[in-house]
Amino acid sequence: MPWFIGGMSLFMSFFSAGTFVAWGSIAYSHGWVAITIQWTMCIGGLITGLYLAPKWKATGNLTAAEFIKERLGSAVQKCYIYVFMIVSVFLKGSVLYSVAKLVSESLDYPLIPVTIVLGILMIAYTAIGGLWAVMVTDILQFVVLTAAIVIVIPLVFQEVGGIQSFLDKVPDDFFNVVNGEYTWGFILAFALYHIFYIGGNWTFVQRYTSVDTPRSASKVAYLFAALYIASPILWMIPPMVYKAINPDLTGLATETAYIMVCKQVLPAGLLGLMLTGMYFSTSASANTALNVVSAVFTNDIYKGTLNPQASEKKLMFIARASSWFFGFFMIIVALIVPLIGGIVEFTLSIGAITGGPLLAPPIWALFSKRLTGKATVYITAVSLSVNLLFKIIFPLLINYKLSRANEMLLGVVLPFVLLVCVELYAKSRGQISAEYLALKQTKAARKEAVQQIDIEEEMALKNQNKFGLKMIAFSLTFIALLLYVLCFFFAGRSPLVGGIATVILISSLIPWRASNRVIS
Repeated sequence: MPWFIGGMSLFMSFFSAGTFVAWGSIAYSHGWVAITIQWTMCIGGLITGLYLAPKWKATGNLTAAEFIKERLGSAVQKCYIYVFMIVSVFLKGSVLYSVAKLVSESLDYPLIPVTIVLGILMIAYTAIGGLWAVMVTDILQFVVLTAAIVIVIPLVFQEVGGIQSFLDKVPDDFFNVVNGEYTWGFILAFALYHIFYIGGNWTFVQRYTSVDTPRSASKVAYLFAALYIASPILWMIPPMVYKAINPDLTGLATETAYIMVCKQVLPAGLLGLMLTGMYFSTSASANTALNVVSAVFTNDIYKGTLNPQASEKKLMFIARASSWFFGFFMIIVALIVPLIGGIVEFTLSIGAITGGPLLAPPIWALFSKRLTGKATVYITAVSLSVNLLFKIIFPLLINYKLSRANEMLLGVVLPFVLLVCVELYAKSRGQISAEYLALKQTKAARKEAVQQIDIEEEMALKNQNKFGLKMIAFSLTFIALLLYVLCFFFAGRSPLVGGIATVILISSLIPWRASNRVIS
């Protein structure tokens, strides 16, 4: 996979309806701090590019699950897989809620029926093109949504009466780098969390391992970090300006700030294009997670434990049935998000509870020769238990709740401290992990084995890359032509829309020329 395609896809994995609902809500309520929060993702990308991405590529494994199995043992891998299944369904439920909220608000339809219908469509949607299909979809949604945002920004300033009018109407603390419950402590904790998340999330790891060299893997993360320097400013301007246009939104209504300002300034065609981009980027993300969860359930639970002799036909039936089961669970999660405080509370809580315990130990194992599989399970279990205790049990029993900053700090610092203690203890006793020694033997055997790619397979890989790049070029051209058509329906702003269409049309030459450099 070309590194720039991997980097764009990694960036788009963060760029979904949740961006506009969750961070848009914070931007409307607290201002610039929403941008500060997202800049922590840039820090995570830089650290990942420097240390983690090349290390993942150097393991020789394609997936994080494969590395965990080789380095920490199959029992640890299974424990992680089961927890990963649950967490994935909860996270995808939150993104389904986000896109349902946008569609519901923009079309004036009830939220619950919209959530159910969109969720069923997501489950029914089946990806058949593998990783390239996800990559191509991510690139196109980035182009569509970025084009729509660039069009929206000058329109919202015109709506509010200019930049000076906007500055005069917002609160005095609106441009503070930190604000409200989002303190420097929270920013520090969120930056640490994103080092773990960007550097260790199973979906993102595949972006680093699917390129040709460790250096290319670093470039994937660097491109992600570079895109996250300017993009949060562009994304958050519309809901921030809407604060000056309509300052009366409160509670969960602030989650609709982004789509409300878009409804106010965009014509139907461009609003529809933006909603389509948001929906299908979210749909592709949810579909990928459902496929992974279904595969894990079918292979590791059903075939591995319940029915080892199952036929291929039976396994396919179980895979499809489990996709629907987990998909409906995802819909249920989306329906209860408003009941537990909205998307911001839900997203940050899931991150605080699960991020450090699940992602820190495998990352530590990339560098440590002393961490054992048993210690990994204990550290993960203890960290998850303590986080759940402070997040759910204590608030219910003794009415004690941590602040947003302390909640996030606990989630990322506790597993790190436990890992340091285990490492120092093992070092003091001169212990080396048995799993690490076994991994060294596996790598040595793998290095001695001469691996040759079949000529026919090599040609197929090159043709796949060539086709994927040409598909991106063709789709960018189509989007440009679609925007040219919309110029006729956008009176007064045709030069702006036409100019963006021209930029997209010219940019389509980049993947087209890259495809011609792929040797057939």
